[in-house]
Amino acid sequence: MIDFRSDTVTKPTKEMRDIMYSAPVGDDVYGDDESVNNLENFASTRFNFEAALFCSSGTQANLLGLMAHCERGDEYICGQNAHNYKFEGGGAAVLGSIQPQPIENEQNGSINFNKIAAAIKPDDSHFAKTRLLSLENTIGGKVLSLEYLAQARDFVNEHNLALHLDGARAFNASVELEVDIKQITKHFDSVSICLSKGLGAPVGSLLLGSSSLINKARRWRKVLGGGMRQAGMLAAAGQYALENNISRLKDDHANARYLAKCLSSLEGFNVDMSNTTNMVYASCDEDFNIVDIAAKLKQQGVLISPSKQLRLVTHLGITRKDIDTFINALSAHI
Repeated sequence: MIDFRSDTVTKPTKEMRDIMYSAPVGDDVYGDDESVNNLENFASTRFNFEAALFCSSGTQANLLGLMAHCERGDEYICGQNAHNYKFEGGGAAVLGSIQPQPIENEQNGSINFNKIAAAIKPDDSHFAKTRLLSLENTIGGKVLSLEYLAQARDFVNEHNLALHLDGARAFNASVELEVDIKQITKHFDSVSICLSKGLGAPVGSLLLGSSSLINKARRWRKVLGGGMRQAGMLAAAGQYALENNISRLKDDHANARYLAKCLSSLEGFNVDMSNTTNMVYASCDEDFNIVDIAAKLKQQGVLISPSKQLRLVTHLGITRKDIDTFINALSAHI
C-alpha cells in the first residue's frame, strides 16, 4: 500500500531488523538492559542533556515530561493545536491532575509571547500555578525559527517557568534549517523525540532532561505501566534510526514539496504551500465526496485519511513514483 496517512506507518528496514534480532537484552526495570542503557547514554550525549529515558510512545514521553515538571494543581501553557493538548487524550489533566492552558497558535505555528504572559496566573490560591511553557517543533509541518526559540528561552527565564519541547519531529526541523539538533534543543529544559515517525523505528520515543527530572519521570513511567522489561530490541532499533535515518529526512521534504505542487495543479484543491517539511495540507472542493474517493483509492492501493482538510504525509515508505501513482489515481476520481 502507498500510505499517506502519517509517518507513523513506516516499517523497519532489513538492516534495522537485523540489529534488533541481535540486540542484547535484560530487564530494563532493574536497569539491566544493555541496549536500552546504550540508547539512553547515546541520546543524552547526542542532545547534550544530562540524562535520557526510553519511552513506549511520544504521548508517554510528553506526559512524563509534564508530570516531572508539574505537581497536582499546576498548569502548563501550550498552543491550541499542540499535540500534547489536543491529540493525547487529555492525559495531563486525567492522569497528572495538571491544568492545560491552551493559546491560539499563530499562522506560523508559534505562540504570541504577549498572550502567554497574559495567561500566566497570579500567585494566588484561587489559581493553578503556572509552571511550564510547552512548544512543539515541527507543528503541523511548520518549523519554529531559531530566533523564536531563543526568545522563548528568554521569556521563560523572565517569568520563572520551565520550557518543554514536544520534538516528535524535531529532526525534520533541524534538517530543514540545516542545523544540528542541539541548536534547537539547547533552549529547553526537557525534550521529547519520537523514533517511530520519520526516523523509521517501530516503537518508541525519548525524553531528555536533567538527571533529577529524568529520575522523577522514570518513577512516573513505572506508575503508568511503562516499564517494558526486555525492551532492548526496540531500543536498538531506535539507536539505529538516530545513527542512520536523519539525513534522509530531506528526501521526505522534497517529496512533500513535489506532492504539494502536483496536488495544487488539480482543479478543486487549495493547497497550503507554506509547509516546508513532510506534511501537505489541502482543502478540497465541497462537491467532492472525499470519503468515497478515499475508498476508491484504497482499492487501488493508496491510503489517505478522508477529510475536507486533507493531511498527506511523506516518509521513508513514499517515493516520487508513489506520488505520481496517487495523483494519477486521484485525477480519475474527481
